[in-house]
Amino acid sequence: MDSIDIGVFIVYLVALVGMGSMFSRMKNAKDMFAAGGKSPWWLSGLSSFMTTFSAGTFVIWGGIAYRYGLVGVSILVMIGISAMFVGYFLAKKWKSYGYDSAAEFLNDRFGKSLVRFYTFLQGIVGLFTMGGAVYALAVVVTALFPLSEGHLLADPATGHFSVTIASLIICFLVIAIAFGGGLWAVLVTDALQFIILTVSVLIVVPLIITKIGGPMEMINTAPPGFFNLVHGEFTWYFLMGWGVVFFFKIGGEWAYVQRFVCVPTARDAVKSTYLFGILYIVSPLIWMLPPMAYRWIDPNADYEQAYVLASQAVLPSGMLGLMIAAMCSATASMATTQLNVFAGAFTTEIYQRIFRPDARDNELVRAGRIFTFLLGVLIIAGALIIPRMGTYTGYILASVAILTGPLVLPTIWGLYSRKTGLKTAWIVTIFSIVVGLVVKLGFQTDGWLAELQTLSYLTTMVQANERVTEIVVGTAVPLLLLFVAELGIGRKNKGWEKVQAKKQQAFEVADTAPSILPAKICAWSTIIVGIMIALISIVSTEKQMITGGFAGFLILLGVAILAGIRKKGEQHALN
Repeated sequence: MDSIDIGVFIVYLVALVGMGSMFSRMKNAKDMFAAGGKSPWWLSGLSSFMTTFSAGTFVIWGGIAYRYGLVGVSILVMIGISAMFVGYFLAKKWKSYGYDSAAEFLNDRFGKSLVRFYTFLQGIVGLFTMGGAVYALAVVVTALFPLSEGHLLADPATGHFSVTIASLIICFLVIAIAFGGGLWAVLVTDALQFIILTVSVLIVVPLIITKIGGPMEMINTAPPGFFNLVHGEFTWYFLMGWGVVFFFKIGGEWAYVQRFVCVPTARDAVKSTYLFGILYIVSPLIWMLPPMAYRWIDPNADYEQAYVLASQAVLPSGMLGLMIAAMCSATASMATTQLNVFAGAFTTEIYQRIFRPDARDNELVRAGRIFTFLLGVLIIAGALIIPRMGTYTGYILASVAILTGPLVLPTIWGLYSRKTGLKTAWIVTIFSIVVGLVVKLGFQTDGWLAELQTLSYLTTMVQANERVTEIVVGTAVPLLLLFVAELGIGRKNKGWEKVQAKKQQAFEVADTAPSILPAKICAWSTIIVGIMIALISIVSTEKQMITGGFAGFLILLGVAILAGIRKKGEQHALN
């Protein structure tokens, strides 16, 4: 990266924090953690997309696409299909109950003890894992920042910008965005990142395909199986299981539930989830083409760096800096989402319910910001510790497959079951986690169960199908336990009656109109970025047509959004 790229990189990240601070004058906890129920459906959908997208696209799925080809696309498409099913079955259900968070629903449905357990476990594990995502992207990005020998900020081993320092910078960016503007800041910055990254990758794709000799060259000289939808451990069984896991993950994980409840109506919740699903069905091929094509440029590259190296190979000065900044902030958006969700849970379910039940709104906002900062330390800890625990890709695949079911299935079951209660939820959660960890750790090559001769057949099967086993154990065990409990319980649970009363109350409340402020901010931010890139195209002599075209498209897009807002406002005035 040259001086222009570095300048764009710094300006973009600083502006991102400034944009988040525009929402700092929040009046209550609902504004901070549920956007006051006024988020437009499209904003919620884009934010869900970016929350899932983030580091996984660049590091995990980009690496898989570089090594194995089209299977990287297959995995992402399954997430989109899962989101469509969630939109049909669960999104409307969540919004119809009238709660501002999953934690609030669980408190009424099952009880405070389970909520506190989920808050601590999911908060600690989830935010710690986000630290790993930050580190993984820091490794990729710092590869583009070579420094002089002996430089204060250099890593002596690589001669590039220190990965540790880069990780800490991204972590503090995460804390600053979530601390200042709450969920509104997370939603709006997600939308801007979506625009910048999408337009950038649409430019990268034709450039890199042209650089390797065209699409026919790619097709005719591809490694065997490179365009197969499955490969190795990523079998059809894995893909089907992955889709099931993500159905439960999107349908019950607190960060996604937050997107269902922050919109004005149940219909908006469905529309936002459908948008999320459609984006993940139609766009993965476009997103995965750069790392796939980079294999023709350097077949021996670090696969986790393939995405950013592909961008570096074809993007002109200025645009590369913008692309890398958007990558960093997209990963930050995943972390800010988790941070905002669990800061809200700690504020309402721990601080308010236990210590300050009569706390006023401004006090809860202050408490939320304090929890945001304290929980941000967990992200920093993850960024420093997870690299010493093995590969980030393997850690994510295993943790998602094993922990998603035990931690979200009781919640989803509680949306429909009249009989399931606190005791059942506790048993399903704890027993399923224990079984998952025993199978994962016990049947490894050096595991204690692998040494038992009587289990040799099972050991061989588990080790030969590691990814499928993780999914089966993580979903089948809690599902079976919940089904058995449902058959054995004979009476309606009191928690069910409580949430039904809340649902009736929510039905009687008039719908809230969505805010137009996010659209205005996105429009003006897009215009400003476009103007900045236009100035760069004047200064730079490299690929001015591409840079200028990119700038012009962003400016026109921003103007079109503003025109749409104005037209809609005039229609409302006439009505």
